[in-house]
Amino acid sequence: MPRLHVNIDHVATLRQARGGTEPDPVLWALAAEAAGAQGITCHLRKDRRHIQDEDVRQLRARIGTLLNLELSLAGEIVDIAIASGAEAFCLVPENRKEVTTEGGLDVIGEEHRLAAAIPRLNAVGGIVSLFIDPEPAQVRAAATSGAAFVELHTGAYAGASGVDQLRELKRLSEATSLALELGLRVNAGHGLNYQNVGPVAALPGIEELNIGHSIVSRAVFDGVESAIRRMKTLIAGA
Repeated sequence: MPRLHVNIDHVATLRQARGGTEPDPVLWALAAEAAGAQGITCHLRKDRRHIQDEDVRQLRARIGTLLNLELSLAGEIVDIAIASGAEAFCLVPENRKEVTTEGGLDVIGEEHRLAAAIPRLNAVGGIVSLFIDPEPAQVRAAATSGAAFVELHTGAYAGASGVDQLRELKRLSEATSLALELGLRVNAGHGLNYQNVGPVAALPGIEELNIGHSIVSRAVFDGVESAIRRMKTLIAGA
């Protein structure tokens, strides 16, 4: 079954709302690990709206599972990522006006910047993934980029319902199959929650699910341990 990696960005968002030190996303990550999270994901944005540089340093020093650092192709951020000690890097698009990541990376359009960044990330032993929409052209471009993984953007699936959601699930399934045929490994994430995670978790070949907002939201009511254990149960049941 897919591993559950927990994104802690929204814990940092809550902290930044007051500009203080609470809640501490690093302590929350440790609690998530204790509850069964198999990896921790965070996004160091260029505008530093939630995760801060010191958070990344403390996460790498203190967590016991894999640290997956999401980053844009901005040169400053790539440099920080290379020095961070993170074991995994997920390259994502970044728009300063967005509330959260709104779509997948344009691997075709970013060919030159990816050609510069991916070898540098690979050179420090990082596992590189590209966050892409489930589109065949993007999957094929990713297969020649030097990245080991794609992370399929599940936002369109998560935002749909009924027959539209079934159509989006089919797109995810077909993109997964194509990626595997081309030698890529596959993760998935964005917008997944307790109601919609099952069908994605059941797709053959997906190794990891990155889920943050819904777990943090559930934890407000039920606590970290209960929220994570419930999500893992749903993934296993799929």
